[in-house]
Amino acid sequence: MKRILPILAFFCASILLPAQNSFPTSRKADKDHIMSDAYWEIWNPSVQSRIDADIEANRKADAVLKFNAPAGTEVRIEQVSHDFIFGAHIFNFNQLGTHERNEKYKELYGTLFNSATIAFYWKKFELEPGRPRYNTEYWDTEEFWNNCKDPKYQPHWRRPSADQVVEFCESKGIRLHGHTIIWGNREWQHPNWIIDNLMNPEEKAVMDTYVSKYVYPKNKQVIEKYTDLYRSLTDDQISDALPEYTRTVDSLFSKRVKDLALHYGGRIHSWDVVNESSTDFHKMNPGGRLIKSNYGIMPADYTYKAFKLAQQCFPDNIKLNINDYNMGQDYLDQVKDLTARGCKIDIMGAQMHLFDPQQCLDIAAGKEIQTPGQIYKWSDLLSQAGKPIHLSEITITAPGNDLRGRQIQAIIATNLYRLWFSLKPMMGITWWNVVDDCGAPGEPSVSGLFDRDMKPKASFFALDNLINNEWKTKMTVKLGKSGTVNFRGFKGNYRITWKDADGNEITKEFYLKEDGDTITF
Repeated sequence: MKRILPILAFFCASILLPAQNSFPTSRKADKDHIMSDAYWEIWNPSVQSRIDADIEANRKADAVLKFNAPAGTEVRIEQVSHDFIFGAHIFNFNQLGTHERNEKYKELYGTLFNSATIAFYWKKFELEPGRPRYNTEYWDTEEFWNNCKDPKYQPHWRRPSADQVVEFCESKGIRLHGHTIIWGNREWQHPNWIIDNLMNPEEKAVMDTYVSKYVYPKNKQVIEKYTDLYRSLTDDQISDALPEYTRTVDSLFSKRVKDLALHYGGRIHSWDVVNESSTDFHKMNPGGRLIKSNYGIMPADYTYKAFKLAQQCFPDNIKLNINDYNMGQDYLDQVKDLTARGCKIDIMGAQMHLFDPQQCLDIAAGKEIQTPGQIYKWSDLLSQAGKPIHLSEITITAPGNDLRGRQIQAIIATNLYRLWFSLKPMMGITWWNVVDDCGAPGEPSVSGLFDRDMKPKASFFALDNLINNEWKTKMTVKLGKSGTVNFRGFKGNYRITWKDADGNEITKEFYLKEDGDTITF
């Protein structure tokens, strides 16, 4: 009964909040004028018709179902899971302050979300050298977080210990995605101890002339600022000045890939091997030692090295992703270059963050932000790499977080999800911050599907309606004389139920993946 209660609460909320449970997809249906006429001119009936046609063509498949049963037998066909990925990050596991909130949060994985992005940011995953946070300690428990007065200022806020989250997802049959192994960002990814503990005094003195640091008092976050001297130097000059650091950082990057592969093997289905590296594409220098990355000092050609090592260390069936916010030519060229050099890249990640609530107000007013034309353009460009695309991080805010703001969020989410779902190369969409006021510093506090008390917002009902209603196939048919059913439905796993000649109920499952399958029961 425990697992059903949160869903009942959501259902009751949808009855009590009818105004929030209606999400127009046309100007005519938008009777409350939530969005402007200019918005509906962008998302016009012609665009909606194309989306509908592309969903039908790209997300469904045909099959012939054969039964050893008499004509007239009633067959129930019910889709139980999607082939398409509908995910969210699970960074707030057990961290929401009460058992009830945590249970509602967990219930989403397996009902609304079939995939969870798990935090492996190096800085907080390995707070001390050689002590990765696989195991759950007291400060990772629900009891700790329920009694924590200042959760946002804890060093491991949004960074739960990994094994407990992996085990939870496995228990729910959730697809697991690891984020991220290598990332150049020194503020959020690189442990401070690489320089503080492992650099020799001479090279540390040199580094101090390159970087000035500021430490935030409350959360001890270190912000680095690069000096004029650093900006004046070449890659080779920096490499010559830091030979031991060059060897150390290369060794640590390799060790991180190997350790994660050794610990998890095939348990985590996909990994962001490298995150947000396309800005460094033209700086990579395959023959170099260190480069002046967009983020600071990084190993030369670090993206190539990470992928080559990952494909050696992880099982062949594990998907290796590259992930980026850049949806332009540099990203496409980078993926083509890495592929040509023998890197196994299975999926391209793409991001879409409307971090500023004003952006959503501007969209509602009809400004050309995330329009269908823009989305088709970057999708067509990235698809030239020949890889499936995972919309791996999305943020849509509810400006003001009042009734109209939440409806704006829900309508934008509805139309964007419909368009993304219709795109042929798209294989999944992952919502970023599920709960309000649970993002990283700088991310909006009003971009959740739920408020901070885990009460559902209009955007939850919008996505739930799409994922669990409109885009799930369910029907009952009667067999004809041939004992077959010509079937078309959304791709995914199905449960088939019928009664044999003796009245015994039979239940079978099948997976609908491609057109043309003939399945005999």
